Amino acid sequence: MENEMSVPRINNSEYRFCEILWDNEPVSSAEMVRLCNEKLEWKKSTTYTVIRRLTDRGVIRSENTIVTSIISREEARRAESVELIDKSFGGSLAGFVAAFAESRELSEKDIREIQSLIDAYNRK
Repeated sequence: MENEMSVPRINNSEYRFCEILWDNEPVSSAEMVRLCNEKLEWKKSTTYTVIRRLTDRGVIRSENTIVTSIISREEARRAESVELIDKSFGGSLAGFVAAFAESRELSEKDIREIQSLIDAYNRK
């Protein structure tokens, strides 16, 4: 399924920054500096560098010292999932599910939820 909007790649440290933003937005850049220092032990310059990089790539918006997301948590997760399945399983969702199921036991709830997703997809 093609994404109607291409989500820029977000690396691990940027993703941790985005998690803080998603939980607190809209938030001032000064407050992001404080939060990133508290939660990630980042210096002020690091936070401002990440704000600039993510703004340049269209992941977040920083206007009048207020930082907000352009890419939602769900969009970022979806893009990351697609990238993982494409890279590690040649795009095979079945291969991913099989590998996941072999590495840990699926609960009855997991199985019901997966089956529900398959049934909903089949009804489309």
